[in-house]
Amino acid sequence: MSSVADSAHASPDDARFAVRRMTQSDVATALEWAASEGWNPGLDDARAFFAADPQGFFVGTWDGVPIGCISAVAYGDAFGFIGLYIVRPEWRGKGFGMRLWNAGMAYLGARNIGLDGVLAQQPNYRKSGFVLAYRNVRYEGVASANDVSADGMTIADASNVSFERTLGYDTHLFACPRAAFLRTWLSLPRENGRACVALDGDVVRGLAAIRRCGTGHKIGPLFADDLPTARALYRALVSGVPGERVFLDVPESNPAAVALAVEHDMQSVFETARMYTRAAPDVPLARVFGVTSFELG
Repeated sequence: MSSVADSAHASPDDARFAVRRMTQSDVATALEWAASEGWNPGLDDARAFFAADPQGFFVGTWDGVPIGCISAVAYGDAFGFIGLYIVRPEWRGKGFGMRLWNAGMAYLGARNIGLDGVLAQQPNYRKSGFVLAYRNVRYEGVASANDVSADGMTIADASNVSFERTLGYDTHLFACPRAAFLRTWLSLPRENGRACVALDGDVVRGLAAIRRCGTGHKIGPLFADDLPTARALYRALVSGVPGERVFLDVPESNPAAVALAVEHDMQSVFETARMYTRAAPDVPLARVFGVTSFELG
């Protein structure tokens, strides 16, 4: 087995480096790396991520030992999303990241591809054909047991609403259907998360989920027809984790979403550049109060 010292002589063309598809356990390892990078993934993310596209996760190995990764999730034939792009610190600057990048991009092919990138890396992503659409802002706050009045709507556990109705609502607010991912994402173990649907009679007006992370809890998605519905969903979710840190990733271009974060005393702590290789999908961002994840869109 090679040591870190061996890597100093590595070449991206060296046959000791190889790219292969991940197993679900590899995805769990990649998320451990993400945690070490400060990305704070959810405790159960690996299962839902892998369900989204079992063919869309790649790991780079040196003498069989994983040293880097990338996810390139294909949502059908028209849309894909790049994430989990990590090379372990001691292996950086040697060209291995580019080989992983090329593997992910080749898998997604001619699809419109999205990503949430670090702002400073935008010039590099532009070289691969990505164009800035808008920024996403991560807000952090402390959960409190606020009044969860839904103004006449019902806030129901997602498990009590037919999946077809929930998927139909989600599809209008994401770039395309993502049934395999959503089914797993909304069925997290109750001790680690909760998913809710806002109902006006039989009509779905909102969808949201919260999940436990290494630090605190993340909310995503938070989709709603309007601010009052988003507020009711947000409060229903955080009421179950009072006093704990919560994170919400908000499209900066939705002022109502920013207002929701500010009114709950959340502070901006991080930003990403949402970029696409083609035109941004026709998604009504005015109803996106929280993106699902920076890794899968």
